[in-house]
Amino acid sequence: MNNVEAHMKDRRPRIIVTSRDVERLEKLLEAVPADAFPGKSALESELERAEVVEPGRVPPNVVTMNSTVHFAFAESGEKFSLTLVYPKDAHGQPDRISIFAPVGSALLGLAIGDEIQWPRPGGGIVTVRVIDVSYQPERSGELHR
Repeated sequence: MNNVEAHMKDRRPRIIVTSRDVERLEKLLEAVPADAFPGKSALESELERAEVVEPGRVPPNVVTMNSTVHFAFAESGEKFSLTLVYPKDAHGQPDRISIFAPVGSALLGLAIGDEIQWPRPGGGIVTVRVIDVSYQPERSGELHR
């Protein structure tokens, strides 16, 4: 682990993930070859450190799979709204982000107000802050999503 990775690891916020999301993601990760996407080990690490709760007990301000998240890049103030989806549901749509994308796996389990940092392509670090979770399946009673 290099100094940037160690610094980022120390500053990671607590994350909460539903047992249903963990189960589905672990099955997905088992089926994907080790070199299928560069962030596989990072996603596995996030799942290992997550607090796992039953879907009906996840706080309403937490990003779960299929949640629509509003976030901003702290450095630029640029805001985005994306729905965090499984790779099969991304379909290249600009309003969806796959859990396999670095931003996607980093958003899973965060709560409103949390900030995260990760390396940006080509060097440097970017900071992202969760502004809102406008839709969360569990909050809407859609536990099957």
